[in-house]
Amino acid sequence: GSDQWGNITAGIDLIHRRQKRQAFGLTLPLITNADGTKFGKTEAGAVWLDADRTSIYQFYQYWVRVDDRDVVRYLNFFTFLHRDEIEALAKQHEDQPHARIAHKALAKEVTTLVHGDAAVTEVIRASEILFGGELDGITEATFREIAGEVPTHEISLACFGGEGLWLPELLHAAGLTQSRGQARKDVKGGGVYVNNRRIDDEQHKLQSGDLLFGKYLLLRRGKRNYGVVLAG
Repeated sequence: GSDQWGNITAGIDLIHRRQKRQAFGLTLPLITNADGTKFGKTEAGAVWLDADRTSIYQFYQYWVRVDDRDVVRYLNFFTFLHRDEIEALAKQHEDQPHARIAHKALAKEVTTLVHGDAAVTEVIRASEILFGGELDGITEATFREIAGEVPTHEISLACFGGEGLWLPELLHAAGLTQSRGQARKDVKGGGVYVNNRRIDDEQHKLQSGDLLFGKYLLLRRGKRNYGVVLAG
């Protein structure tokens, strides 16, 4: 902003006085979002480079969710993609805005720059899982990314011993249903998933062998109501 103008001119003057050299100040237009708000750390919903302040999953999702009006500008501002690549993405965005191809490219490029290739692979996998993708081959690190984004409930590991824990009971305990009766109806109706596999047997019980990495379950009711159970 204009409040930095004095710092710039003072720096130019200092270089001239101390080093007897000519210096220049470079200014760039303030980056704003499509709604006119400033893109900066003081704004609500600010994104941080430090993974301790903004998780890698949240960082990736931030770019996936940017306003349609901003995505091509941000591809130009924040990535090193060639102009031809950006123009091709802009055309795909114009033709298929619902596919969010440009958004995903933006998210992948910026997250790679900040957190590296391996982190991007993990976070894309986590994103796919939260949209119903298979859990086969998932790493515990990826699952922890998921667990950090959905409500997590701790339940004693002992509950999964013996005959196991009744699924409607677990759904209710995890806060995904208001009652065990509602949980039974949801299971019978085919709207309940455990580790992204549909379970439609209302008498189904979960045992320790069902736990991912010996301690996790991913529960889903309907399309978007997720919960993680941590057995300990």
